[in-house]
Amino acid sequence: MNIKNKAATVFTVLILLLIGYIIYQSLKAPTPVIIQAGHEGRTCGNTGAVCKNYTEVEWNILVANEAARQLREWGIEVKRVPADVLSQRAQVAVAIHFDSARRICRSGASVGYPDTNASRMFATHWKQLYKPWFPFKWHNDNFTDNLKNYYAYKTIRAEKFAVLELGEITCEKQAKWLRPRLEKIAKLIAYTIATELGKEVPKPKL
Repeated sequence: MNIKNKAATVFTVLILLLIGYIIYQSLKAPTPVIIQAGHEGRTCGNTGAVCKNYTEVEWNILVANEAARQLREWGIEVKRVPADVLSQRAQVAVAIHFDSARRICRSGASVGYPDTNASRMFATHWKQLYKPWFPFKWHNDNFTDNLKNYYAYKTIRAEKFAVLELGEITCEKQAKWLRPRLEKIAKLIAYTIATELGKEVPKPKL
């Protein structure tokens, strides 16, 4: 067998394996919860905001890990994923992010979701809990194309999906408010997800 034939055979096998994996994922029951830490695992390209002595991705990971830990403590199955993943299915999915702005303190919190009623209601549920507590600016839903057409909507196919922009990391006032409250924010995210799944769990003290 010559080199070209070997390469073609390897390529064919890889394609068949990929097709098999996609079929396998489509037949599996969806994971109850997927939590994505924005930008996690990337070393170039869109790696998230950087400000002084901390980075967005560090905060994303911290919040995502704590939210997943809390859900597991309540007996809820969770899959924690990085920024880039193969096809997944979930009942509820959230992507954790913090915003940044060239003109500092002009941004704040926001939420994005695909154009489905279930995701819209999930996002509304989150805002009802976070908005009265977060003392800074809120944007309209899906106020950017990156929120409205978030890339992971295609790879993480969820019945309910929300991208949570939790505040502006480049605004010193917001960062000072956010930093000591990251764990509480994570617990509030976990509570929102758990109640979306119909679980009775204690509401965190904020």
